[in-house]
Amino acid sequence: LLKIGTTTELTEAFEKVKDFWQSTDDEAKQNAKRVKELLPTALSQANTSAEPVIKKIIELQDYLVDKSVWSFGGDGWAYDIGYGGLDHVLASGKNVNVLVLDTEVYSNTGGQASKATPTGSVAKFAAAGKRTKKKDLGRMAMIYGYVYVASIAMGASRNQCLKAFLEAEAYNGPSIIIAYCPCINHGLDMTKSQAEEKLAVDTGYWILYRYNPMLAEQGKNPLILDSKEPKLDYDAFLKNEIRYRTLMQQYPDIAKVLFKQAAKEAKERYEQYKKMAEI
Repeated sequence: LLKIGTTTELTEAFEKVKDFWQSTDDEAKQNAKRVKELLPTALSQANTSAEPVIKKIIELQDYLVDKSVWSFGGDGWAYDIGYGGLDHVLASGKNVNVLVLDTEVYSNTGGQASKATPTGSVAKFAAAGKRTKKKDLGRMAMIYGYVYVASIAMGASRNQCLKAFLEAEAYNGPSIIIAYCPCINHGLDMTKSQAEEKLAVDTGYWILYRYNPMLAEQGKNPLILDSKEPKLDYDAFLKNEIRYRTLMQQYPDIAKVLFKQAAKEAKERYEQYKKMAEI
């Protein structure tokens, strides 16, 4: 169309379309809206060469802005039964965003343990507490170097949560956001979900971070650790949830050992991410 010629206004707008071809931000959307508004006038003034081209553009006008693609799933899918597919998507380098709602159990099928279930947590198939630590899905995704990765808990920091979504959307490549999500299988009143998310971060049970490959391209450390040092005792979180209290009540000796191990693993995880963020 630019070679054939059209109205001055549409020519200017179409020049910008080329610049925004792989963008989904507000500026790209506003320019696409401008193009759509100008097309009818341009069609009415088009010569015989431009007319079929403009008609085709009108037919395909929804593709003037790159599509925002998001996939949603739980931890059972992301950590376990669908991990192979998830890894394939992330490895592809395609501009696909993934949101993992991490409840740390198979919530939809009755609360079975998954690889997202932490040490000491009681779940189906782990009635005496899970003996192995939680899979670090985010860190595994970081290994690629070109995948945007974030760990969020909205109740702990809405600002960090929003930043993660905006950065994932802006990144022209695969992204994965892992969101801590309280669940009825935790024996928790769902009206207290936001407060529980904050408690999870304050005790070091969950950490907040963002790994942005675009920072590496600028010569900066791509990892930003948004969590501060835990300010509450780790056990304060465990005592607040039935999946841990059950173990304390039924197997106190086992609970003592596993909870100590879980606290150690949480501290080591935070220190590892802290060192990675300081490199």
